[in-house]
Amino acid sequence: MSLEVADKPDSQDICFVPNGSYTKVIERLRPEAWEPGDIVSVDGKKLGEHKGIVNYTIGQRRGLGIGGGDPLYVVKIDAENNQVIVGAESDLDSYSFNIKDVNWLGGGVIPEEGVGVTVKMRSTQSPVDARIFPSNDNEAKIVLQEPERAIAPGQACVFYDDQRVLGGGWIVKE
Repeated sequence: MSLEVADKPDSQDICFVPNGSYTKVIERLRPEAWEPGDIVSVDGKKLGEHKGIVNYTIGQRRGLGIGGGDPLYVVKIDAENNQVIVGAESDLDSYSFNIKDVNWLGGGVIPEEGVGVTVKMRSTQSPVDARIFPSNDNEAKIVLQEPERAIAPGQACVFYDDQRVLGGGWIVKE
């Protein structure tokens, strides 16, 4: 169709952030995200200190500043307690998670007994088999057929019936 943007690459970053500096935006909106705190194991043992939760992401292995022993991964970021929680790679696997702000386009409401769907938690991910169940008002629970690695709160989850989009929502902690 000779559109001017036909050959433009897909956006892979936050396009509305001035100069691409999301850290400046976070510093302004959530200054507490830069405060030092504890790095703890999944069983609550303090392993070290971090230089602000803003510097960590679910699934991260490198740059934790704690060494020795088996490899550790960020499995959770507890902003309320200013903690980065680390564990084994297997601790990253999840069979289920909750979503909020559900936009259900499947007609009517999500059936109480749930409905089989495929879901994507990342834009480049292949859809995976799951079942969606309604929970509280405008929320739902996603139960995966196989575990997925490093599902992070704040990411979008989109659900499909084959190629048809049935809806989506935002991943929240379990």
